[in-house]
Amino acid sequence: MEVSQNNKPATKVGEIFERMPFTKKHLFVGMVLFIVSVIEAWEMMLIIFLSSSIAADFQLTPLEEGSLIGSIYLGMIPGTYIWAIIADRIGRRKTLMLSLLSFSVISLITPFSTSFLMLYTVRLIAGVALGGVMVSGYPYFEEMLPVKQRGKGVVYLSAGWPLGMLLALGMTALFMQGDGILGGWRGVIILSSLVGLWALMIRKIPESPYWLASKGRQEEAKAAIRYLSEGKLEIGEHEQLWVEPMTKGNYFTIFSKRFRRLTTLQTVVNFSFAFGYWGLYTWIPTLLEQKGLSMSQSLTFLALSTVCQIPSYMVAAWLTGKYGRKRVMVSFVALAVACGFGFAYSSDMVELYAYNFALAFFSLGAWGVWNTWFGEIYPTNGRVAGYSFGAGAQRWANTLAPSIIGMVIGWGWAFNSTVSFIQVFMVITLLIILFLPETEGHILE
Repeated sequence: MEVSQNNKPATKVGEIFERMPFTKKHLFVGMVLFIVSVIEAWEMMLIIFLSSSIAADFQLTPLEEGSLIGSIYLGMIPGTYIWAIIADRIGRRKTLMLSLLSFSVISLITPFSTSFLMLYTVRLIAGVALGGVMVSGYPYFEEMLPVKQRGKGVVYLSAGWPLGMLLALGMTALFMQGDGILGGWRGVIILSSLVGLWALMIRKIPESPYWLASKGRQEEAKAAIRYLSEGKLEIGEHEQLWVEPMTKGNYFTIFSKRFRRLTTLQTVVNFSFAFGYWGLYTWIPTLLEQKGLSMSQSLTFLALSTVCQIPSYMVAAWLTGKYGRKRVMVSFVALAVACGFGFAYSSDMVELYAYNFALAFFSLGAWGVWNTWFGEIYPTNGRVAGYSFGAGAQRWANTLAPSIIGMVIGWGWAFNSTVSFIQVFMVITLLIILFLPETEGHILE
């Protein structure tokens, strides 16, 4: 307990969340934001599964098809930076709603594109809109959970990625053969654009008490805490809630002397980790063809790998609450590196499948922990900015990795050389995370 400038007792919001009970309200908030996580993955992967059909309709060259796939990720790069500033100004909840609604409206224009230029432009702008979903969802959930459940909860939220990917695969398979306006790739995108309606559910949950306190909105912050605790925590009428003040917000904060080293380290991790994952999985059908699998077998292989990712989040969520972020992520990334090189030098199909499924398990479990960890290293007034800067680095990797890996494949690199090159980025990830501070059990500032 401290004393504020007006001599009223002041309490850190993080200290209140240290003693907050886990309630059914947290489960409801988690369910709402978990669906947002599913939507994000679904929309990011959908264009990959539809690209060959779109390419046939517009008679695209392989280069144009590749650039179309990358358009949404390219758009998300400025989107993450722009929405971070917006989230600091208007709040996590409003940012999430506005981003989802704007993406939905823009995406709905896609099926009516009359040229490749229009199609590419629409998907690029849609990516800018989707960037807000990415940068606000995870920090928002972190700021809604009790300290003891924060790690587990956010790792569980990450499990929306494989589920969204599977739904995108299923939706593509179900509707691609149909006729009329709801058939083919246009119909799939029209249906997927309805996700903006989920903003109505986001309205039902409160704004982050951390953000509200940082803006001096005391009564709303107290009301949000009462909601989350189901009335079990009551803040005194004269008690002031506060978060660590910052003289400058947003990007000034994360590049200040105090945070410059952390920002550099987490940006390198985000880029290298995303490159290691995305570089492999965007090209895995082509790489598997080099090992003798047909395209349909490769897609089945990919779907099974995605299924293997789901239990990895459950395991990582349990372990991070028990052993902390750093130990679990170092272990999972190290095992992913070992399995990645094993996959590269597999001598038969049994080894190929075994190493890939293990690689999928450990790499995605590590992603779940990372989504929690790197959002916790900044105070409230810099959290979304820090998260967005890291997310932007991921999107740079998403944009560059397919082109770079495609280039080395075009040079005639063998399967093992290509996969080994990709694994170098996972090794970089492993080395850098050794220098990041543990945040398990720490209150958010």
